[in-house]
Amino acid sequence: MIELHDISVRYAGKGRAVLAVDRVSLSIAAGSIHGIVGTSGAGKSSLLRTINLLERPTTGRVRIGGRDITGLGGAALREARRRIGMVFQHFNLMHTSTVFENAAFALRAAGRPDAEVRARVAEVLELVGLSDKAGAYPAQLSGGQKQRVGIARAIANHPEVLLCDEPTSALDLDTAASILELLAQINQRLGITMVLISHEMNVIKKVCSRVAVMDAGRIVEEGDVYDIFATPQHPFTRQLVEHTQRLDLPARLTEGLRGTLVKIRFLGERAETPVLSEASVRFGVSANILHGKIEYIGNRALGLLVVLLDARGNDAGGSVAAAVDYLRQHTARVDVLHSGHEEARHAA
Repeated sequence: MIELHDISVRYAGKGRAVLAVDRVSLSIAAGSIHGIVGTSGAGKSSLLRTINLLERPTTGRVRIGGRDITGLGGAALREARRRIGMVFQHFNLMHTSTVFENAAFALRAAGRPDAEVRARVAEVLELVGLSDKAGAYPAQLSGGQKQRVGIARAIANHPEVLLCDEPTSALDLDTAASILELLAQINQRLGITMVLISHEMNVIKKVCSRVAVMDAGRIVEEGDVYDIFATPQHPFTRQLVEHTQRLDLPARLTEGLRGTLVKIRFLGERAETPVLSEASVRFGVSANILHGKIEYIGNRALGLLVVLLDARGNDAGGSVAAAVDYLRQHTARVDVLHSGHEEARHAA
């Protein structure tokens, strides 16, 4: 368990102090992958670095495994840091050293015997898929391979905690996905508690079980990742989620639109049932899906669809309005984006 209690980080600036982290308290369960997300300057990196005291908090306490480490220094601090690995955004490898020597760095610093170093480095390089690169130098590696070396180095000394500072932001999408998958595998296999910061909600969604949303140095919302995506409460969180889930339509599809355009949000099992087709058959309306997706976060479904509803006949508007009302009763949320039927507009 990692416990941050009332953490503040203040930097001296020109003429005024800058408050990077403002009275943050956070509990992170042992063995979990906990995300911290926010835009640039939100304070997430400063908060992360207080966990291993690379950034000493101006106020507040840091406890790891029930032990208060805030006031540690010297040999006691070095010993505490051996139990906390760190993965950096830009890898931070020693370019004149081989992959083996980079992975061995923490073990050498801890004074481990050579035989133990060789055995452990071989083990972690196999774990990250780089057994054949032990003698290579960083300049000979791809970005993804460099980050794998960084991960091997971070876990070589059997840490209890792994801090990941934007570990995929310097990588392309496919490589980033493979690194996130590797981190998830390490978490499951070794039980290491991970804290991962990112400015991308999609990164958090892929591997984290819980997430704290930071804005202007404060945590504005914290909870289960699925719940944060499905029902964000704070305006800033909603903004981040909506940016991730944007379903923009080209202008040609909305010009001179006939019918009622709705955005439907499905949660959980409702995303896996034929609610839309049932509404179409029951009320005699056509349902043309223009945009949307269903994804799974922690094995729970989250769906968004943009649908054009239309009907024929004298009571076309009434039929569409009834279908909209039915969808509202059987889904999480329905927003009417455009209405070409007066009755549906009143129903909205």
